[in-house]
Amino acid sequence: MHDMPSEGRERSGRPGPCSPKKPAPGVLRALAAAILCLSAGALAALSAAAEPKQGGTLVVAAAGGLRHLNPAVQSGAQAGLGVQLFAGLLRVDEAFRPRPYLAERWEVSEDGLSYTFHLARGARFHDGAPVTSEDVAFSLAVVKENHPLGIAMFDAVDRVETPDPHAAVIRLKRPHPALMQALVPLLLPVIPKHVFGDGRDIRTHPMNAMPVGSGPFRFKEWVRGRHVILERNDDFFIEGRPLLKRIVVRFIAEPSVRLLALETGEVDYYPFAGLRFRETLRIADNPELRVSAKGYEALGPLNYLEFNLREPPFDDLRVRRAVAHAIDQDYMVEVLHGGLPHPGRGPLHHTSPFYAGGPDPYPVDLERARRLLDAAGHAPDAEGVRFRVALDYPPFHADSLGTGAHYLKAQLKKVGIAVDLRPPADFAGWAQRIASWDYRLTMNTHWTYPDPAIGVHRIYLCANVRKIVWSNTQGYCNERVDALLGEAGATLDVTRRKALYTEFQRIVNRELPLYFINEEPYVTVSHRSVRNPPETVWGPMQPLDEVWLDR
Repeated sequence: MHDMPSEGRERSGRPGPCSPKKPAPGVLRALAAAILCLSAGALAALSAAAEPKQGGTLVVAAAGGLRHLNPAVQSGAQAGLGVQLFAGLLRVDEAFRPRPYLAERWEVSEDGLSYTFHLARGARFHDGAPVTSEDVAFSLAVVKENHPLGIAMFDAVDRVETPDPHAAVIRLKRPHPALMQALVPLLLPVIPKHVFGDGRDIRTHPMNAMPVGSGPFRFKEWVRGRHVILERNDDFFIEGRPLLKRIVVRFIAEPSVRLLALETGEVDYYPFAGLRFRETLRIADNPELRVSAKGYEALGPLNYLEFNLREPPFDDLRVRRAVAHAIDQDYMVEVLHGGLPHPGRGPLHHTSPFYAGGPDPYPVDLERARRLLDAAGHAPDAEGVRFRVALDYPPFHADSLGTGAHYLKAQLKKVGIAVDLRPPADFAGWAQRIASWDYRLTMNTHWTYPDPAIGVHRIYLCANVRKIVWSNTQGYCNERVDALLGEAGATLDVTRRKALYTEFQRIVNRELPLYFINEEPYVTVSHRSVRNPPETVWGPMQPLDEVWLDR
């Protein structure tokens, strides 16, 4: 038995926020990095110093807009709550190494095409039914077909065999270097076949709103727009866990109200804290709160401007390049955002071992942008307007995407593009518009995840042009890119993968299906009474079964 070769860390791991790296410009960024690193270290020392306690209610702040609670058919932060309800085959530690969860142990064949997982015999769903290998096979099929990342993660899977109820054998058509990273509960939640396999559409299944899983917490109540209540699973298959009695997720629409709830003690824990960048520094000075950037290393979030490539004017590469040359990315990062984010330089996060790097491929050049628009046939009218377009932007990432959208409106006006900002009423409304391709231009974010085969391929593969948010919604298709990603996702040779991903990045930067703005810096804010909050690479997107309250 073994749990993947040692080079898996090199293939998939990201350095933490306190890892040594080239200093970034911006006094604010440097100051914030120092505060966040000190906060994370102090938190770890404090959590280790006290004896864990059973019981208590953890109150979690969230922005709202929750669609449902089944992570098998959705991605992003919206799926994180489902991790408390559904277990997965594996967890990963702070070094991206697989660790047991539903699978107590596993073996990998010499040719790397067969993975056998032995399930915990005491694992049961919340309705008392045992977790079996049939549930594993069913869950993988559901995720592959319906999850935004499904094809990218599991296209290499030929079949799942179930020789007995406690053994699931994943057979591959080709090597899959990222498979073990895709078996965590966020990406492959094991859902009960006897509940969800009744023939109804899994994406609209009524049990998505009151799911039955095998995770550390059971579903209790969901009052839309107000809260979700989860209660301790007393029959959890890991003895002595979870420590908390209850989790209450409070939906608070206004960021300022969420912040006030933290400061007054009404809320204990706020992952993916929707703070303005400058608020991060102020909140870090509060002795009752802790701010940490640890626990997001597996995500690799990229913010970008997304073009609908199916319709004019953005079906024309010259127009997309004109937009790129009109944007002063350095100004956005250093002035608008206080130097906190890392700039966006392409389709991979800069911490990826496959990142090609380099200078901004489209430095700001307003005259060149105007010439490109002229060449594309968009002459200015008497008022200097070449064309008008609506820019959608989501309710999350208020600085990068909200403030960013207002900056783009002003900046694109300089080259004759009139932008009408179209903010959403809520997350669900924005997500539905993008998923139905009912847009021409939107601000967006996706996570690149621990390996490009998981989080990056899905954005560019021709086969993943689907009406599902955070798939290839822009409609990009390039056969050479498909071939590069296909080979990169089927070889275990790190050097070869680097070469393939380098060519891929060059093509995408040249063809501009997306224009990358910056990398989003996530933080978690928690009250001092919250002990042992999850700070391995999945952070708040992993089970909270070891969190406890010191009060």
